[in-house]
Amino acid sequence: MATLTATAEKTSPPGIRANPTARKLAALALVAAVLVPLAAARWSSGTWPGALTVDVSGPLGRTSDWIIDNRDSHPLFLHFLGHVSNAVVISVRAVYLALLAVGWAGVTGVCALVAWRVAGVRLALGTAGAFLACGLLGMWVPTMQTLALMVVAVAVSVLVGMVLGLAAGLSGRMDRILRPVLDTMQVLPAFAYLLPVVLVFGIGVPAAVLATVVYAAPPMARLTALGLRGADKEVLEAVESLGTTARQRLLTARLPLARRELLLGLNQTIMMALSMAVIASVIGAGGLGDRVYQALASVDVGAALAAGVPIVLLAVVLDRVTGAAGARLGQEPAPHARALWAAALAAAAAVAVAGRLTDRLEWPDGWVVGIAEPVNRAVGWMTDHLYSGVPVVGGTADWAGRFTTWVLDPLRDGLQWLPWWSVLLVVAGLAWVIGTWRTALTATSAMAAIGVLGVWKPSLDTLSQVLAAVAVTLLVGFATGVAAARSDRVERLLRPVLDVFQTMPQFVYLIPVVALFGVGRAPAVAAAVVYALPAVVRITTQGLRQVDPAALEAARSLGATSGQQLRQVQLPLARPALLLAVNQGVVLVLAVVIIGGLVGGGALGYDVVFGLAQGDLATGLVAGAAIVCLGLMLDRVTQPTERRARKGA
Repeated sequence: MATLTATAEKTSPPGIRANPTARKLAALALVAAVLVPLAAARWSSGTWPGALTVDVSGPLGRTSDWIIDNRDSHPLFLHFLGHVSNAVVISVRAVYLALLAVGWAGVTGVCALVAWRVAGVRLALGTAGAFLACGLLGMWVPTMQTLALMVVAVAVSVLVGMVLGLAAGLSGRMDRILRPVLDTMQVLPAFAYLLPVVLVFGIGVPAAVLATVVYAAPPMARLTALGLRGADKEVLEAVESLGTTARQRLLTARLPLARRELLLGLNQTIMMALSMAVIASVIGAGGLGDRVYQALASVDVGAALAAGVPIVLLAVVLDRVTGAAGARLGQEPAPHARALWAAALAAAAAVAVAGRLTDRLEWPDGWVVGIAEPVNRAVGWMTDHLYSGVPVVGGTADWAGRFTTWVLDPLRDGLQWLPWWSVLLVVAGLAWVIGTWRTALTATSAMAAIGVLGVWKPSLDTLSQVLAAVAVTLLVGFATGVAAARSDRVERLLRPVLDVFQTMPQFVYLIPVVALFGVGRAPAVAAAVVYALPAVVRITTQGLRQVDPAALEAARSLGATSGQQLRQVQLPLARPALLLAVNQGVVLVLAVVIIGGLVGGGALGYDVVFGLAQGDLATGLVAGAAIVCLGLMLDRVTQPTERRARKGA
């Protein structure tokens, strides 16, 4: 055997022997040479064969009818789901009434003082300013409604996420079982699971909270599992040597060692819950999201911005405070920390009592600053002067038309022209070349499932939009991330802009996008780019900044120019971060595909929105499942390298 191996290595071409990718490409060429003529002779058309589809509309329709018929009488609803619904309503109402009872001064004071103790004076002032800005915009009561819903939703999401994360972190088998479940929860568009939640719980707060939990729990679960699995082995062995039980090791070693990951999970859960505020308003959540949604219906950009800004402020404040709390983990507590906490709470209580005694619980109407009219005038000016007729460069409508004609149409038509089996071969080849055979099998199975569900052509239409949006996002995101990584000033200037783009609800900037680009697939792509760009820029910047300084110093000592350092040192060493940026860009673009269906994006996004609007469970869930399959396929194609490296494949 050793002789045969040595002989094979001697006779193999050097490139193939040294490069596993070359061996895979050679194998792919051989397989394609055999399969392509056979497939072309059997299936000459590019359309997915009807014989290979499965009609699921019948079973889904019967399921929907059964839920509607038995929602008020079946024991499952009366004795379990009904109690869950009541518990959610009571919890949200209790938090909301408590916030109103404390009053605007009390809420502002309590939040500012907590931020001071957790994150310092600067963030305490920012927190107070954010809550006061919510009142100045005339959105105090809607802000409290949203805050009450978010408190309950985040608490339940953290609880569910920690339970799932503990199971995945302590058991490899549970980790393998839960991984596809969490992937589905995170990739499935919110609109797709709003419909079954509404069917079970009806329109209102319970459906909104539970839909938010499904969307916001996966980051907590993933980061909890990551923290438990990444705990220092030597510390765990030392604790185990003392004769501790598994429960004691969990409480005294594993969880304390995973504090940073747990806090990061809380941060991400809060961000995702707030991003659901507007979408949840579609099913009766109320609050700021409802104001944004109503403004969208009336195409009132100013009103949408007035309600969207408080959501951004809440997100930025909570992000900064939880991030600062995580940075302070492990530091020595300040002297007299307990006394300072007691003084802070006493001061907050005094502010709340003073507001109640002076009957100043509600935000005064005379302190409201209206921004709707100036914003609407600015949007009107932009529409009048930028939409069309701009000398030389043309208007934004012209840009949208050219992008559709030169990019989106050829890409869609090309994908739909390809024979279905060739698409599967390309997906399998890409996934296998940069991954393993398991990666290729998963990606190909996900793509084939789309055809089996009978939505092959609209899925390729959606895929064309996703590919175009991801290409633009990566082009702009990598360039901006490189600039931010090489200049502290650029990063400081970009940070607030990225914060706004990342936390602003999609519905808010969808209105000016439509005003500038019209209705169609181009504005849907533009909205997806705006939503996904901040994550790509942040991850790229962080990856480049974390490159080993010694490697850069060695390159400089050899006389490398700034451009050579970037191309030959920073970019190769930051490859894992860049791959993660690609992956996150794909996931976030897919998340806006549904929103794009509202502005003429068509394809799967339109089917999901139509299914929710018409109560058509089959149309909505099939389209949502197809988007999940697209996300799974793109994830496996764009992000298999690190998993392969960890496994040692």
